[in-house]
Amino acid sequence: MNALVLNDTMRKFGAPQTIIHSFQYWSVQLRPAQATLGALVMVAHEPARAFSELSAASFIEMHAVVSQIEFTLTKAFQYDKINYLMLMMVDPDVHFHIIPRYAQSRLFADTAFVDAGWPAVPQLGHINETNETINQMIIARIKACWL
Repeated sequence: MNALVLNDTMRKFGAPQTIIHSFQYWSVQLRPAQATLGALVMVAHEPARAFSELSAASFIEMHAVVSQIEFTLTKAFQYDKINYLMLMMVDPDVHFHIIPRYAQSRLFADTAFVDAGWPAVPQLGHINETNETINQMIIARIKACWL
């Protein structure tokens, strides 16, 4: 298999250090700004700037990626709901922000994580303060729970 080529969006979200799992067409990364515990980004590998530009194979693989993300985040953090946001206003490569949602705050690594938008839309401007150590602990927890 060829080495993964990192696009600008992947790099912006800290790749390669934040990559949790790579598939043929997608990578799943920790979102360094943790709006909620376990917030991720799912970034397409194809050089697509519009959702409709992705290949049929990418869409097929997306089903497995989403299934694995939901299974893993449930196992890791027991979220209450999950939101997928495709915004692409700043970062033009096709990607989704994956925001696990929580009715109550969650404690992880001695840090309280609050879902400031619950039960309405996620508040991406609200960031639960973490550092590199905590982010690596979140990545390790997710990797340990991955299928």
